Amino acid sequence: MQDIFFKYELPPELIAQHPPQKREQSRLMLVDRKSSRISHHFFSDLPSLLKKDDLLVLNDTQVVKARLYGKRKTTGGKWEGLYLRTLDDGLWEMMSHTRGWPLPGETIVVEPGPLELLLARKNAGGIWHAKPSLDGDAPAILEAHGKVPLPPYIRKGKALEEDTTRYQTIFARHPGAVAAPTAGLHFTEDLFMALKAMGVDRSFVTLHVGPGTFKPLPENLPEDYRVDPEFGELPQATVDSLNKTKNCGARVVAVGTTSTRLLESAVTQSGLKTWRGWADLTIDPAYKFKIVDALVTNFHLPCSSLLLLVGALAGCDLIRRAYDEAIKNKYRFFSYGDAMIIV
Repeated sequence: MQDIFFKYELPPELIAQHPPQKREQSRLMLVDRKSSRISHHFFSDLPSLLKKDDLLVLNDTQVVKARLYGKRKTTGGKWEGLYLRTLDDGLWEMMSHTRGWPLPGETIVVEPGPLELLLARKNAGGIWHAKPSLDGDAPAILEAHGKVPLPPYIRKGKALEEDTTRYQTIFARHPGAVAAPTAGLHFTEDLFMALKAMGVDRSFVTLHVGPGTFKPLPENLPEDYRVDPEFGELPQATVDSLNKTKNCGARVVAVGTTSTRLLESAVTQSGLKTWRGWADLTIDPAYKFKIVDALVTNFHLPCSSLLLLVGALAGCDLIRRAYDEAIKNKYRFFSYGDAMIIV
């Protein structure tokens, strides 16, 4: 499908290893679908690129400190894990990496303690279900014992103090993500005030970003391929704002591929209603958008479902040209990188 939409060669030095000094100092590429025009700006220019009555829809998920380090109690071997979610029976669903082959019943000592994890069972996908030794809400336990779960292309996943605040949007409020909705990282309160002053409002959805966001597409993409499901919610207040925006002929501007997927997953033939559930909608170049008119997004990994979604909105040829220009003009790529707005 579209050269697995699509492979491109990225110089390693263009992968952003740190956030910009100020959030809104990122660069912003404007991609105009109607004219096929591409122009270059800064994220602080966003108000001048939007129109009165446009509605920004942002993902207010909060990244939890999901990365854990420790050792196997039986062997002392190093262990690294990533919390994914809490199951109905209270066990934690986790990705796990260590030398050897742990067995159900083994205990992991999370450093520096006192948290321990009892490996209860392993599913067919290689994901462990573990029982934490401490009672309480998982995000609170992880806040005390975990690290920011940076993707491996940023300093090989090694978090610094700056990442505690900068790998988090300023409007994050619902804990549950293991990766940031990175298009939202560029926004500041001053920028929101400037947008509000010109008549651009904002609303929120929640989609808890999972590790599948980094998962490459299979070499031979089947017709029934589905991205890994992520849990989300569309509240009534946002439904009301969306309907108002559509009724007055204004644009819905999704901030990020996660907001886009949540909105397009929630819409039905009868329109928009409150929604809560698992979003597994795969948006490819054949998809016809029902709600989203414009998109603010970062530059994505090659051969990824996120790039597939962006190509569906802008068109494959235009996105290929935009990425070529971004590389030529030395834009910063991926989570801490620059952004584009597709209008």
